[in-house]
Amino acid sequence: MTQIIRLGDWHLGGGHPFFLISGPCVIESEQHCLNLASSLAEICRTLKIPLIFKASFDKANRTSIDSYRGPGLEKGLEILQKVKDSHQIPVLSDIHEASQAKPAAAVLDILQIPAFLSRQTDLLEAAAKTKRIVNIKKGQFLAPGDIRFAIEKIERHDNHQILVTERGVSFGYHNLVVDFRSFPVMKKFGYPVVFDATHSVQLPGAGSGRSSGQSEFIPVLARAALAAGAEGLFMETHEDPPRALSDGANAVRLDDMRQLLEELLELDQLARQRSRWSSNP
Repeated sequence: MTQIIRLGDWHLGGGHPFFLISGPCVIESEQHCLNLASSLAEICRTLKIPLIFKASFDKANRTSIDSYRGPGLEKGLEILQKVKDSHQIPVLSDIHEASQAKPAAAVLDILQIPAFLSRQTDLLEAAAKTKRIVNIKKGQFLAPGDIRFAIEKIERHDNHQILVTERGVSFGYHNLVVDFRSFPVMKKFGYPVVFDATHSVQLPGAGSGRSSGQSEFIPVLARAALAAGAEGLFMETHEDPPRALSDGANAVRLDDMRQLLEELLELDQLARQRSRWSSNP
């Protein structure tokens, strides 16, 4: 069983019901974030699902130089602080440079390390030193067991507030696959494992200068991940995915979120019961 990560009154991992990381891929505007956060908070309070609001202040690895990146560090953190204060929910965003860690930690409850940067020692160490929770997204190029080296870079600075996230592995051109063996492998390192159900259906660079995706497979993979032992789910959402400024092709439509979460809660309960039966024959 993984250790429990405490976030306010919540307990993440350690056999507790799954938690949700959700929001738009990128901050489109202050009002857009506040509106989405309000809708998600209402859904999750009703279903008693711990919610962490996610939105990137900068998408530094967009396919095309002409793609929208976000409002930047200063303005983005200002917006996320308003989301946090208005809806009393924790917030998460990516950092891309070591210099961003300290100012980001003044607002964010969780610092996220992007998958492409999951081996960047300076970035991992800077995040660790803030003593915030650090969510390491496993690189598309890493074997599940190799995530332990990123974990060790955080632990070396006496920070044991760690989440690790599976988001698929590169499989040929423009495709990702999820190896569900990765969940028990990564859980052996002792920290809660999150499944990024939206980026795992991404088709990187397949949209002629932008990423495409297969959002119809999000429910399938999310169900499979919970059955395989995932303790958190990462699912980006948007009220109108075709009009999203980033990754709309692999986002959950906001109107579909409640029903999907209800179905996943049922499966999660069954999966955790089965886990207890297996560990107590």
